[in-house]
Amino acid sequence: MTPPLFEPFSLKSARLRNRIAVPPMCQYSAVDGFLTDWHPAHYAGLARGGAGLVIVEATAVSPEGRITPGCAGLWDDRHIAGMAAVARGIRSAGAVPGLQIGHAGRKASANRPWEGDDHIPDGALGAWETISPSAVAFGANLPRVPREMTLADIARVQADFVAAARRAVEAGFEWLELHFAHGYLAQSFLSVHANHRTDAYGGDLAGRSRFLIETVRAVRAVWPETFPLTARLGVIEYDGRDEETLAEAITLTKSLKAEGLDMLNVSIGFSTPDAKIPWGPAFLGPVAERVRREAELPVASAWGFDTPELADDAVKNGQLDLAMVGRRHLADPHWPYVAAQALGVDRPAWVLPAPYAHWLERYRPSAPK
Repeated sequence: MTPPLFEPFSLKSARLRNRIAVPPMCQYSAVDGFLTDWHPAHYAGLARGGAGLVIVEATAVSPEGRITPGCAGLWDDRHIAGMAAVARGIRSAGAVPGLQIGHAGRKASANRPWEGDDHIPDGALGAWETISPSAVAFGANLPRVPREMTLADIARVQADFVAAARRAVEAGFEWLELHFAHGYLAQSFLSVHANHRTDAYGGDLAGRSRFLIETVRAVRAVWPETFPLTARLGVIEYDGRDEETLAEAITLTKSLKAEGLDMLNVSIGFSTPDAKIPWGPAFLGPVAERVRREAELPVASAWGFDTPELADDAVKNGQLDLAMVGRRHLADPHWPYVAAQALGVDRPAWVLPAPYAHWLERYRPSAPK
């Protein structure tokens, strides 16, 4: 019997060879938004490893929307060619090519993680103005107070999302994820920690949800109906008001589904540095299952589903439709092969490209000589 993790999965026109997905993981190796030689090799390698879906890293919809100066971008037509090469490489290796687009909001204009992971000082070379729903700093290593967005700013950023989605189609991506999590701009609109507005984009849940709902509606209008449109959403903050936050997120998810959202990637808000996150194996499993059940929408999640047994159990037990496995893929791009062996898949080398599979299968200890 095939383990649930290795059963195919279909969503709209996307046909995944298994339930293993590589989530977006920033490489911080772009220049002015343009991908470099690093990116095609990196993503094709991940796809050759056997995952069903490979989602390209958070890609900024505008220069101000980058997390760091090294972030990928899709705000210019000239960015399309590099992205198209990456999409082709993923597809030719047998995985569905996905892309995540987003805006970093008040967490933008930061140094790369290995260069400090903090805000570039105001006035320093390479720094830029940050924007957010309200003039409230994140704090900790990101102390800059952002400029409160005007209604014109909101409309401009939403138009940037739409333009980036159009370019993603032209680049050949078949799966689009909107980055509505991790304390970046969209999450900041939803968060009571970041959104203190008193107009139509703040206040109660309807107001704090407005930016996200409108953005999904606008992107859905230009993203092909046959392709999956998904979002990564921080549904819980671990800030002491978890039940309220989760209930609000489920209500929002239902609204996003009504606008054409096809799947939710369940994650954490990361809107406050004071959160007390209970890190542990598959700790978001019960949260994801509740979203899946109450919103009646397929879900994925990362954060601790990184052993074959945990990932397989999450799919088998109805917590996840897709298991997002990130850092383990960086350590071993052929993690699906490792998982297939661990779960007793017959002839596990089928998940590898033939030039690898032939030698690995031939010289397995149990293989006939």
